[in-house]
Amino acid sequence: MRVCILGAGGLGSVFGAALALAGEEVTLIARPAHAEAIRKNGLKLTGIRGEHIIREPLTAVADPKDAQGEFDYLILGVKGKDTDAALKGADCLKDRIKTALSFQNNVVKEDILARWLGDPKRVIGFSTIEAGNMVEPGHVHNGLTIPTTNYVGEMDGSLTPRVEALADAFNRAGMGTKAVTNIKQVLWEKLTQICGAAAWSVSCLAGGKDLYYPDGLVVREGAAHYVQVSRDALAVYKAMGYAPQNFYAPVSKLKELDAVEDFEAAVDMMMELGRGMQAQGYRGTTSMHEDVRRGKKTEVDWIIKPLIDKGLELGVPVPTLTAAYRIIKTLDNYLS
Repeated sequence: MRVCILGAGGLGSVFGAALALAGEEVTLIARPAHAEAIRKNGLKLTGIRGEHIIREPLTAVADPKDAQGEFDYLILGVKGKDTDAALKGADCLKDRIKTALSFQNNVVKEDILARWLGDPKRVIGFSTIEAGNMVEPGHVHNGLTIPTTNYVGEMDGSLTPRVEALADAFNRAGMGTKAVTNIKQVLWEKLTQICGAAAWSVSCLAGGKDLYYPDGLVVREGAAHYVQVSRDALAVYKAMGYAPQNFYAPVSKLKELDAVEDFEAAVDMMMELGRGMQAQGYRGTTSMHEDVRRGKKTEVDWIIKPLIDKGLELGVPVPTLTAAYRIIKTLDNYLS
């Protein structure tokens, strides 16, 4: 199998490393400094999968025109806001790709890829909760995985050999992956999950330079804000006809939040979760919160606005989620 990862930053490089370790031929298209460091010293992977230096079968280039040959799969790994530029720069690959998919956290990525390729049949759905970040050029850290960390499926709900082959490759790479017939629901539930987490973390914690995810949950008002933001997002998801499945258990708590009707009991549950995370020494936060910390514009219009828009379409009020969106858009105005 030949795989090309377009926009191989932290997460894309983690996937590329895992696939290469499993014997798949991988081409990373990355920023020049990262690509050069990999060519010189190999790709260093650290974190939950141990420490590895990967040189083969892995190639790193800084320009799509330098990616050689044909590819069974192209995986888009850039931030949503960088999609148009990345795909325009990769036009030279269109005729050498059999199937395209995306790591991105949104529900429009498949449509964007279909328009780019001019054929929706060459696109499959994909969703992941795997986490990776760039330590320095040539070195990425894999900070999170769970038993089922990826889902892949055809957008028409069928199961096909190309979906099953990709799931098999990821499973051999040690990334628990399921080929499913309901990938659209997985994509919307993932968006619901990360929308609530991102909207909450930035609107609640962005003012504290050294505050992490559990630090907001152990404060009762912070936990209350989390519950209400999440319930707004859940209300939209349920209005679409879906029921929470916790596809990303044990990280996802959507089923639990939906099941606890009493608001104060739900707040208590989230505070307990925060205390448990602190006891385990967890010092992580959402990627949107990290963007704000680094002074970078966020993906607020890709991750939060779609649920607000869907709520308007379905007549579902989401006042707390909307307030969080306005706060983050205000911050975005001053980020580069």
